[in-house]
Amino acid sequence: MAKPNQEIELKLELSAEDCPAVATAGTPHGFTAGRPTTRLLRSIYFDTPDQALRRAGLSARVRKDGRNWIQTIKLGTHVSAGLSTPKEAECRVAGPALDLGLVDAPAAVEALTAALGGQALEPAFETVLRRKTREFAADDGTRIEMALDSGEIVAGDRRVPLHELELELKAGPIGALFQVARNLVGTTPFRFSPCSKAERGYRIAAGDVADPVRPATADPILLSGSETAEQALHAVLRSCLDQIAHNRVSTLLGEDPEGPHQLRVGLRRLRSALRLFRPLIGRASTASLDAASRQLAAEVGELRDLDVLADEIVAPLAANAPEGIGIAALLDHLHDTRRTVRTDLATALAGADVNALVFDLGAFAETRGWLDPGDFGQSALLATPVTEFSRQALDRQWKKVARYGRKLDELTVAERHDMRKALKKLRYGIEFFASLYPDSDLKPFLKRMKGLQDVFGYLNDVATAHKLLDLPAVSGDDPAGLARAAGFVIGWHEAKAVHAWERARDCWDEAARAPKFWR
Repeated sequence: MAKPNQEIELKLELSAEDCPAVATAGTPHGFTAGRPTTRLLRSIYFDTPDQALRRAGLSARVRKDGRNWIQTIKLGTHVSAGLSTPKEAECRVAGPALDLGLVDAPAAVEALTAALGGQALEPAFETVLRRKTREFAADDGTRIEMALDSGEIVAGDRRVPLHELELELKAGPIGALFQVARNLVGTTPFRFSPCSKAERGYRIAAGDVADPVRPATADPILLSGSETAEQALHAVLRSCLDQIAHNRVSTLLGEDPEGPHQLRVGLRRLRSALRLFRPLIGRASTASLDAASRQLAAEVGELRDLDVLADEIVAPLAANAPEGIGIAALLDHLHDTRRTVRTDLATALAGADVNALVFDLGAFAETRGWLDPGDFGQSALLATPVTEFSRQALDRQWKKVARYGRKLDELTVAERHDMRKALKKLRYGIEFFASLYPDSDLKPFLKRMKGLQDVFGYLNDVATAHKLLDLPAVSGDDPAGLARAAGFVIGWHEAKAVHAWERARDCWDEAARAPKFWR
């Protein structure tokens, strides 16, 4: 009897326009390339009417490859930050129908039997792809197969295009996947594939054909109390990586303000995570990641600030501004400036530096790049139970917030800004570890935190409003009129900020009294 083969795959989504460049990319440094091949593949996926295989994390397909039909059963189809590690059992079959009697791997047979419970399988959807493959080999025995797929997923009368680069590690260290991907992709923007082809087919069959690169928040991080602090670190880094890579493409391809917002959030979550886990991983191993993410966050922040100015600071006053205050002209000027900044940001996001950050972060997460051979105590720290580490980390960050909170009435403008950042880092930390705690303990504290964050967030927006006075002039502008409108907007929000700050003391007292659920 055979065992299912364990695969390690890195999956990247590309645009149709970028596929030719990747297909003809040079051989990655340190590798030799085998002869490229191109094949037409038709795959038929099967499941029960109630999707028993999908619910069990299994997939079953029959693929036509040349004159042959190949049956594949996959166990563990989850994809995280583009990485998939399924086990698969393959065999040749006579035609486009499953023959489960030919499955020769006990683990696969057992999983199928448990999932199906005697139910019959039927076709669910298909993929039709043109696949270009090459195999890369290095002198140390590392072997990686490249598969560049272009085609579509077909479910009933729905047809959705698919363009994906898949790198499978045949032998060698997992870090080689990121090295080869970096060489093949170059400066081509990409996002990590969020799910398997099978999962994508299920969604399309259900009618979910929404824009795949619309802005997205981070998915909840699911941790278990039995895990270690290092396992939590790995999960958090993968979450940040997914959010950054996805919203980078969303910002490039669209004008939804949520794109740059979520991209900046992803970068801030990453930098907060590197600080939160610093007792385990040290500063040296993360310095380059921290610097690159800080630089990109600053570039994205310029566009995000203009979005906030236009949509949340200026636009709400347009209907009630006094006569002679040119809010409309100020908005037009903001929109012109925003278009210029968006164009500049698109150039940066399509550059090699951003791809380098994404691949460096992926390699750091998957190769345990934080390990320090000279730190003999690090292993014990990494093995700390995550429940214990989360208590320490959240308590440490809460104390930083509390140092400001205890002297709230005396804070300077700069210190208010620092307190806002400390609150945000605490909020990110809570989100990282939230799955370890019951909602009944978590929600009361978060509710009180939200009131405080809302106050500080608005104060930060008001501080941002002063940038209205520094907008670059363009031909045809009325500088004096724009200055009057900007002055009105700033004055209106400054007056409102006084009342907002009066609520800060009550919000802080409520947060300070709230039970600290992590203790």
